[in-house]
Amino acid sequence: MNNWKQNDPAICLIAGLVLVGAAILVGGISPTQAQGGDTSTPTGDNAYCLVCHSEEAQSYTLPDGTELSLAVDTAELAASVHGEENPEGAVGCVDCHGDAFPHEGPPPANMRVFRVERSEGCADCHTDQVEHLADGVHYTALLAGNLRAATCVDCHGGHDVQSLEDARERIPLICGTCHEPVFRQYEQSVHGQALFAGDPNVPTCVDCHGVHGIAHPTTPQFRNRSPELCASCHADAELMAEYDITTNVFNSYLTDFHGTTVALFEQQDPNVPTNKAVCYDCHGVHDIAAVDAENSHVIRENLLETCQQCHPDATADFPDAWIGHYPPTLETQPLLFIVNSFYSILIPGTIGIFMLLIVTDIIRRIRQRISKNHERGA
Repeated sequence: MNNWKQNDPAICLIAGLVLVGAAILVGGISPTQAQGGDTSTPTGDNAYCLVCHSEEAQSYTLPDGTELSLAVDTAELAASVHGEENPEGAVGCVDCHGDAFPHEGPPPANMRVFRVERSEGCADCHTDQVEHLADGVHYTALLAGNLRAATCVDCHGGHDVQSLEDARERIPLICGTCHEPVFRQYEQSVHGQALFAGDPNVPTCVDCHGVHGIAHPTTPQFRNRSPELCASCHADAELMAEYDITTNVFNSYLTDFHGTTVALFEQQDPNVPTNKAVCYDCHGVHDIAAVDAENSHVIRENLLETCQQCHPDATADFPDAWIGHYPPTLETQPLLFIVNSFYSILIPGTIGIFMLLIVTDIIRRIRQRISKNHERGA
């Protein structure tokens, strides 16, 4: 125990006696436990552990020389989803840390190893989440030896675990602790600005990438299925009505050359790569801007540069052939609107006339046959 900060033997002895006495009075520890007859911690009894771990000065020197704080903020712990203020999800210290005292076994080599080891205890209760982790980029990286990959504790915290259901704005901040450049892009995007302004409908990191089973975003499957991610919002008529955005934004993509080809690839084999444009090729990935913003990739002034990513020989009139995702109107594309209106009348009218001719011809033939049968009978 020579790594404890309070390393004077006399002080340790006196402090130990005081703490044990306090544990008996406050934590309800039996005299047998205090005298060493049974050193196992009562399951769920946090008071026993907090006799020592509520002391701010407690720390431990790890083998690499870094200091591991052993102090627990009791108020923070009580208010967490595992704390006593939330009885439905409350767990005791020993449920996560084990019930043996004094603590034995070799210490973790460093802080990173400690956090990884602590996260392993989450699997005892959160089995469903662990199953999804198995194919996620973070867990597979850990198995490959990359200890920098995010663990349960990195995302959810240790003693201060809180639900994110009503705090969606915290999700990008959590991801941003590792993915800081990506977070800065998202923060300035149309989605990020709306989220931090209080809009709960806009997507966060987990809406596009998943929560625990996060797929690698550079695979052909992720690319081919990315329009489906956008569709989860942009094909929702009720949701889009709140923002005055027509679902034709998504539907028109599916009917043009790019969308039709990508959809065919996804249906036949999503693991086969396609070089056809998906939503984020034109609009951006994390830096998506409003379509009328100066920094938008699809504003007319920037559209040629966007097209040239796939069509390097495109000239200035190349993007003019594309009218956008919105249906033409008399104000935006008058000629195209008139032509479409003409054909919307001509085609149904022509089909209707042909159907009328067919029906009248059938009636004529029936009447002729009836007339012939009548003459033969006479």
